[in-house]
Amino acid sequence: MKVIDLNSDAGERPEELADGTEEKLISIITSANIACGGHAGDESTMIHMIDLCKKYGINIGAHPSFPDTKNFGRVEMDLSGEEISNTVFSQVTQLIELADKSGLKVRHVKPHGALYNSAAKNRFVAESIASGVKKADENLILCGLAGSLMIDVWRDKGFNVIAEAFADRKYEQDGTLRSRKFSDSLIIDPEEAANQALMIAKYNMVISNNGKEIQVEAQTICIHSDTKNSFDIANRIHKLFYKEEIIIKPF
Repeated sequence: MKVIDLNSDAGERPEELADGTEEKLISIITSANIACGGHAGDESTMIHMIDLCKKYGINIGAHPSFPDTKNFGRVEMDLSGEEISNTVFSQVTQLIELADKSGLKVRHVKPHGALYNSAAKNRFVAESIASGVKKADENLILCGLAGSLMIDVWRDKGFNVIAEAFADRKYEQDGTLRSRKFSDSLIIDPEEAANQALMIAKYNMVISNNGKEIQVEAQTICIHSDTKNSFDIANRIHKLFYKEEIIIKPF
């Protein structure tokens, strides 16, 4: 039977932590990528997210970014390799130290936003991320865009890697994610998003923005916590996967 992990970027918006929206989503995913200060998040939100992951038995991952809270880490920055390595190391290490205090381990690292998208096509950025993660803990799993350059770079650097695809994002015909500058970059309809997740899990495929079939072999599927209807999307995926006998389980 096919097994797939469901992940979400988390701890990015304090208001969603305060009103319980974040917890509702966390309760039905299997891995959380916790913002650790680069684009969002602080010690308080990280501790809150660690506690939620402990409560629901969720994989804990670090979600480092370009150090740019003003633009939510979604604008590429011209940093040296050392600067990228250092900021990744700093962010990941802070989450590791907080998790350790709760008796938990950080399992994986998934870059955020522009850092993620840059690493998908830029070997220099991907190598710099790997360097920062290695200094923090060389046994961490690296999570990146399925079929992209960074997966190969990280594997060549000796890391275990997890290939990721997205339920709530549109794809371009080259397999990259459609830029958020376009109004149709997100999939907010729960049925449509769940059907895309099913195609990924069952057929290793998505349909690009122009209707082309793209091969996408992934072990984890992301639902962004700030996507409209994120909980409904995750809930619909659960129901559809159960019907199709696809097991949702932490990687």
